[in-house]
Amino acid sequence: MTRVLAELLAQSGPSFQLNLRQLEAGAGMPSHDIRLTAGIVQGMQAKLRELGLDPHDTQPHELHAVLRAKLEEQELSFAKSLKGKSTKTGDPIAHVALALKKALVPKSCFALKSTVAKRLLKANVPKKTMKALGYRSADSMLKHESPACLYAAAEMIEADAWTKKQHTAYAKLKASDFEIRDLSIEHPTSKRWQSLAETVVARHRHNIFSFKELGAIVLLPLPVSHPELPTLTAAVLTLHAANDILAASTYLRLHQVHTHFGTVVKQVVASEPVLDTQLFDQAVSWNMVQRYFTRFKDTMRSDIFEPVIQAEEVVWHDVEQVLARLDPHLKFWEGTSHFGMLSPGGVVSCSLTDQVLSHCNNLPFEQRLLRNFRQAIMAELSLRYMTAERVEQAIASKFQKQLVLEPVTV
Repeated sequence: MTRVLAELLAQSGPSFQLNLRQLEAGAGMPSHDIRLTAGIVQGMQAKLRELGLDPHDTQPHELHAVLRAKLEEQELSFAKSLKGKSTKTGDPIAHVALALKKALVPKSCFALKSTVAKRLLKANVPKKTMKALGYRSADSMLKHESPACLYAAAEMIEADAWTKKQHTAYAKLKASDFEIRDLSIEHPTSKRWQSLAETVVARHRHNIFSFKELGAIVLLPLPVSHPELPTLTAAVLTLHAANDILAASTYLRLHQVHTHFGTVVKQVVASEPVLDTQLFDQAVSWNMVQRYFTRFKDTMRSDIFEPVIQAEEVVWHDVEQVLARLDPHLKFWEGTSHFGMLSPGGVVSCSLTDQVLSHCNNLPFEQRLLRNFRQAIMAELSLRYMTAERVEQAIASKFQKQLVLEPVTV
């Protein structure tokens, strides 16, 4: 069974199996690796039958083609479903933004105040962005555009030096520069932004941006000529971004009394924060802690993050479950993020994220994505080998000072 996992993960060396054996021994031999492998094999066979395919005689190219066709049908269904829940506009990205604003509950996050974000932008004016959007002055631009939308445009237009200067300024931020508010999903639709979409977005082939420090996701307009599956792709990527923001939010809140809070902000923006406990020879990401607490909340101390954060504020949204609530036709993908078919012809991912991105980018079978499926397997393994005791000890050790003192008022 461990061999199957190793092949699904493309882990050819002996270190993976050795690591698993050590985890098994340390956890009291619960056989999590065997159980997970059996679950993947059985679950994948059930999905093949659901697709009308023979679980014992399906070729990788065949499964890949069937999943691709299924997504094309589901894109139409999903777009129609969201349009029915939306307003008068015919813009599919606007439908995604509105639907997910309503679907993501709870979504409270710790984010930079708008006044502070504008102050930073005024100190480091994105001049190329200002010109591209047709503004003559920074004051006019900041008056009419949100900081998050300007950040999104600047990420495509400005030189790396602008971004570096902006992030350097974060080191001086204080917890009082942040506030607790709902995560925002923005979709600018004016003629200025549509014009930008036809030039800059079309060139970059990328229209979704997220900013952990701003607690915001920006869905820029699509150019007239856009990739396939625009609605599903936007929804999937937005939900992944929302989880990253919510996890970063709890991490930052736990650092409110940290002497060098601004440095922590800068680090969180640059990369995913980690907790000082080891699994598979590497530190556990804070996202994983957030997922663990959401899934196994009943096994954890409810006051583990108090007085800074209440247990109900620690949230991880299951991407496929959220989408299935919006359109029941997408229930097929629930629980499949770590499913994949292993055969002599290669591995085929049953991860909705892999499949959507492969299709959206029109990748041939030989270049199909497997990254998200493999990350999901490792996440599932990690979640099963993590224990409440280990997580609680690591949290208490890292945030001992914060979890004793009252958080500062913001």
